[in-house]
Amino acid sequence: MLTRFAPAPTGFLHLGHVVNAIYVWGFGRARGADVLLRVEDHDAQRSRPQYEAALLDDLDWLGFAPDRFQTSAFRGGHCESRQSDRHPLYEAEAARLIGRGLVYGCSCTRATEPNQRYSGACRDRGLAPGPGLAWRVRLDPGAERFDDVLCGPQEQDPSQQCGDVAIRDRLGNWTYQFVASVDDLYQGIDLIIRGRDLLSSTGRQIRLARLLGREGEATFAHHSLVMKSATQKLSKSDGDTGIRELRARGWTAERVIAEAARAAGLPVTEDLSANEVVKIFDS
Repeated sequence: MLTRFAPAPTGFLHLGHVVNAIYVWGFGRARGADVLLRVEDHDAQRSRPQYEAALLDDLDWLGFAPDRFQTSAFRGGHCESRQSDRHPLYEAEAARLIGRGLVYGCSCTRATEPNQRYSGACRDRGLAPGPGLAWRVRLDPGAERFDDVLCGPQEQDPSQQCGDVAIRDRLGNWTYQFVASVDDLYQGIDLIIRGRDLLSSTGRQIRLARLLGREGEATFAHHSLVMKSATQKLSKSDGDTGIRELRARGWTAERVIAEAARAAGLPVTEDLSANEVVKIFDS
């Protein structure tokens, strides 16, 4: 099996990212999966080279070593696992969907479409996908059912959740839903381990993957999050949980990993290294 660790370089890593790394390397490898590193810098406005450099340094310091696309592959320049270096693939896949009549242009904005579910206002306006427009894929009604390894049986209807999903925004950025679906297909990811804040995205990504030609679904596992409050997860602005801040305070990598594991409710009683996280999930 192959899983992936896929951070976005839009800020510095914090304990929530370490929790995901613990599950990816620990839970993934306990199930026999290799780990691929992917840098998800599809958001050109928010991604920064210094954040990418920092996350690579943090992974090295923590000791989380990917089996495919090691950190040195990204430091060398062009890398096939960095999303900003994969635009030709996204262009080609979008063109295939356009050729099948599945994509249309959308001029709606958040001001005209304030709700989470897109109304479909531009569905029948005949706008061709192009600059200055969002590109949306037509999603017909229908349930997607999957058994999440950690959350149990799930049923989602993407058309009811979000309406026709955007694959490119008005600024020309490929969306997370699209690039994650394309990359997971072409990189051969068959075990997707991520936080429960992304559980609701799963049905639409399963649907997109099928439209892209994926045969057979990936296995999904959505783990618990480290919360800032009862209703708010940690963000990259929470400096008190940032890896670089903790390191500057004298924390060891082993202490950071153990603290993240305990914050996520995992049964950890002592500091542990990245190579030891698989022990948490061996049983």
